[in-house]
Amino acid sequence: MIEWPIGLSTGCFYRHSIFDCLERIRAGGFNLIEICSFPSHLDYHDFEMVKRAGDLIQQLKIEPYSFHAPFAEQIDITSPDANIRNRSIEEIVTAATAAAEIGVRYFVIHPGPEQHDLPEDERMHRMELAAHSLNLITSECIELNVGLVLENMMPHLFFGKPRDVLWILGAIESTDVGICLDTGHAYLSGDLLSVAHKLSGHLWMVHASDNGGVEDDDLPPGDGTIEWEPFIRQLDRVRFEGPIILELNGNSDPETTLDGAQRGSRFIREVKRRVEGANSHITV
Repeated sequence: MIEWPIGLSTGCFYRHSIFDCLERIRAGGFNLIEICSFPSHLDYHDFEMVKRAGDLIQQLKIEPYSFHAPFAEQIDITSPDANIRNRSIEEIVTAATAAAEIGVRYFVIHPGPEQHDLPEDERMHRMELAAHSLNLITSECIELNVGLVLENMMPHLFFGKPRDVLWILGAIESTDVGICLDTGHAYLSGDLLSVAHKLSGHLWMVHASDNGGVEDDDLPPGDGTIEWEPFIRQLDRVRFEGPIILELNGNSDPETTLDGAQRGSRFIREVKRRVEGANSHITV
């Protein structure tokens, strides 16, 4: 079975400056991170701050694997309003430039708006606009030498179904675009145990969190109701080679949050060992 590094999103500490949590993350045993773009955590518009963050990450010998693009209601690359759409693209490219300055491998983006239950005709129009916008963003990421990765969304949002993911991938001109599978989102969509197979040719990384099947709780793996063993087995079958990034909520104090991340990391490794053990007893 392929070894999967387990990292941590600094979004766990989005209420705190990135400079106040990096040493804590490293001391907690994580040397692989995804960087959160929440402004009070890291202002990606301030390139002096971005450079200092990159220097500290390097000093601590942490690998800045990925950078999560900003997302908010006012950032909408699918908007029918060209002014909103162009401003949103500009904002995302600014964040991608900051990500490149830090030296990350991948730039993770929510492709759709934070809007619920779009009418079908509007959804399809926005799909076409998303493909156009992503073509522009992909070109910028290629210039910056940063890989673009699209994250599946919750089922009631745009890009919440595998069919949407596959349609967008087919509509984007570049073939060098990957998928980040969010386990919590896919579980709420009801297709966690099939989505990795459907997206296997494009699956570059996993955002791992748990929930109770109702809300996107972003709990540590093992603290919710996701059946992790079949999911890990599925990743093994499709020969997934990327990292698993723990993306947990930041509602607790930093110590409690880090304890949960460590517990979630141990849980995934234990499940992976069980799957490996079961596979070793299979005879051909």
